[in-house]
Order: sequence, then structure tokens, then C-alpha cells
Amino acid sequence: MTELPYVRQPADFSRPVRYAHGPDSYPQPGVPHGTILDYVWSASRVFPGTNRHYWVYVPVQYTASEPASLMVFQDGHMYLDPEGEMRASIVMDNLIHRGEMPVTIGVFIDPGEPENRNVEYDAFSVAYATFLLTEILPTVQDRYAITDDPDRWAIGGGSSGGSCAFTVAWTRPDRFRRVLSFLGSFAQIPGGNRYPDLIQETPKKPLRVFLQAATRDLDWDAAEFNWFSANLRVAAALAERGYDLRLVLGDGGHDPNHGGAILPDALRWLWRRESE
Repeated sequence: MTELPYVRQPADFSRPVRYAHGPDSYPQPGVPHGTILDYVWSASRVFPGTNRHYWVYVPVQYTASEPASLMVFQDGHMYLDPEGEMRASIVMDNLIHRGEMPVTIGVFIDPGEPENRNVEYDAFSVAYATFLLTEILPTVQDRYAITDDPDRWAIGGGSSGGSCAFTVAWTRPDRFRRVLSFLGSFAQIPGGNRYPDLIQETPKKPLRVFLQAATRDLDWDAAEFNWFSANLRVAAALAERGYDLRLVLGDGGHDPNHGGAILPDALRWLWRRESE
């Protein structure tokens, strides 16, 4: 059992809450930095007429003789910004260096332009998974040795990128089995949030899911399009079906601050060994 120190919480949450980043979100002495390579993709067959940037993060520890794990992030530029909230490459540098996550190739993908983010991320379909598996990831696999083990393929994102990550894993658990969703926009999936019922009605899938929700997310006190309650309903359905689930609640709004502050813990949990 792990005992955590008591931290007094403010009684008044009417003002914005901001979470401080820990040391894993900053460059640390003696920790080598991975390489980040920038690419452009403008030949999509799944989303014709779009173009996008994507970046590939290669940790120093990568060698072609040992196939690496894989993690895909939506809204790639936001996750890579070293001055932003997520700082994912810095976090991965630190965790991989200490053996707290495996040697992992990171693929950070921006949504298609012009203005195709909601079309791609919010759709309840296999289209985005197909885009990843037939267009972007084959180009990465041509350059780097990546394991075929779906238990070592992860996908994550925030807001619409978070619900998109869940949809990719839900529709293609044969490829992606670890899911990270910060403030998932389940509430704005066209036609409504199908997941609470689907999760209950569908045979359990081999997924590990980390969800973060916020008590002051969009429409947190509304009867419809309530981002907060939509995430809680997804989490409840996963819990009731016995999924490998972790739900973390924060008291912020619809912004990446809390997700960024807990990204190191989220990745440690997502990549933990089966015995832990």
C-alpha cells in the first residue's frame, strides 16, 4: 500500500485552478534528449484534400536491433511544445531514461488542414484508425523497428483528440490497446455519446484506459453536452465491465493544464508491467 501525503484543498473552486508541473516535465541533468523529426503528409486517401504536419520522436535508447513500443498523440504540436502544458518529449526522455516506460517511438500528428479536426477526431467510425494504419504509421515503420505487439501500441490525446484515441482503440484493439484520454469530448460525438451503452453491451476488449476529467469542464452543470458527466459515464461503464482503468479527476476547466501536470504519472501507469 502506498501512503500519500495529505494536501489541503481550497473550499472555493469558483476561481480557476492551476496545477503545478513536477520535475518529470522539465529537462533533468544527465538525461539525454531524443530526436524529433518533422514531416508533412498531403496525400491522404482517407481524408482527401487535407495536409498536415507530423513529428516522430526517437529516444536516444532506440536501436534497430530491439523493436520499440509505439505511442501516437493527436494535436501533435501541442504535445511537443516544450513551453506548453504537455511537454511530452521531455516527459518521455525522463521516463525512458529511468526505465519507467519502455523505449518508445512517439508519433505526434496534427489534424488535417483546412479545418478538418472535428471531422477526423469526433467521428464515431474507423476512418481515423484506418488513416493511421494505412498512411502515417507505415511510413514510420519503414524507418524504425517497431514491435507488432498490440499491447505495446498506445494512443492518446486531449479533448476531441482524447475521445478520438478511445475510438481508435475501440475499433482496432488488434493494433492499439493502451489509451490515454484527457478531457475526452465524448459529449460532442455526432449522434451522441454511444460508449456507455456500447461498453456494457460489447464483450470486454483487451484495453488499458487512462481517463482524466475535470469538474469544471464544458457545460459541467448542464443537462446536455456535459463533458464532465460524459467522461464519468464512460469511466463508470468501463469500471462495471472490469476494464483496466484509471480515472483521475481535477478541478480545472477545459484546458490542458491538469493533463500536462499528470502526464508523467499517466504514462507510468499506462506502461506499467503486468505484475505492478
